[in-house]
Amino acid sequence: MKILISADMEGATGVTWPADVLPGTPQWERCRRLFTSDVSAAVTGFFDGGADEVLINEAHWTMRNLLLEELDERAVMLTGKHKSLSMVEGVQHGDVDGIAFVGYHTGAGTEGVLAHTYLANSITGVWVDGVPASEGRLNSLVVAEYGVPVVLVTGDDRTCEDAKGYAPGARSVAVKDYVSRYAAVCRTPARTAADIRAAAREAAPLAVRHEPVQAGPFTVELEFDAEHLVGAATVVPGVERSGVRRVAYTSPTMYEGIRCFKAVTTLVSAAVEEQYG
Repeated sequence: MKILISADMEGATGVTWPADVLPGTPQWERCRRLFTSDVSAAVTGFFDGGADEVLINEAHWTMRNLLLEELDERAVMLTGKHKSLSMVEGVQHGDVDGIAFVGYHTGAGTEGVLAHTYLANSITGVWVDGVPASEGRLNSLVVAEYGVPVVLVTGDDRTCEDAKGYAPGARSVAVKDYVSRYAAVCRTPARTAADIRAAAREAAPLAVRHEPVQAGPFTVELEFDAEHLVGAATVVPGVERSGVRRVAYTSPTMYEGIRCFKAVTTLVSAAVEEQYG
C-alpha cells in the first residue's frame, strides 16, 4: 500500500494569519514545526494502518516548508516547485493507492481560516461545472482520473465540512474551529497529532485503487477582485471572458483543467500591482 500526502500549510495546527505561512517570517519558522507535526502524525498513522510506503508532496507556497529532519523516518518527501500536477504530483505514476490532504483549507470566497484558492486574494471564487471548488475539490477531481481515493482530510472545521462534498468516505480531523478568516479556536499540537495519527490509521484500509473516473469535460470559472486580471487570464488559449471580473474555460479532463488553472493563476499573479492589486 502506497499513500501520497498532499501537504498544505494554511490548515495546519495553530495557523491563523498570513505571517504564519509566509516563508521567512519568524511566525512561519515557528509554524513550520506545527505543520511538520501534523504531517508526521499522518505518516505514522498510515504505517500503523498497514501502509508500506508514504510519499509526502509539499504543496504550500515555495513547497519548501516541512522540516525533513523532524518527519517520521519511514516517509520520503518531494519538495520544491515546478511539478506537473503541483499539489498532487506523484499520483500520475500508477502506484498510489490513496491520498491524504493534510493542512488543507476552504476555497476563495467562503468561510474558513485563510480561505483562498491558489492565490491569496486575487481570486474571489472558483467553480467547476457550477459547483464552488476549493483546492480540495479541484485536486480530488484530478486524482479520481487516476483511480485514487481521497482517504483523509485535515484542516479547520469548515474544511472538514467541505470535504464531505468531494470525499464523503474519507476520514477527517479538525485541528481548529473557524472564527474568522484570521482567527480560530486551536487545539494543541499534542492533541492534534494524536487525532491525526488515529484518523490516518483508520483511513489506511480505505486506500484501494478503483477504476479511473473519466467525468469530463469540465467547465472551470474563476472570479477575480479586479477587472484587469481578466485580460491577463485570457492570454491563455481557450480561456474566455464570462463576466466583468470572470473567465471560463472547458477542458476534456481535469488533468488538463488543473494545468490550465496553473497557467491562468501564474499570469494573473504576475499582473497584480503591489498597492492596487
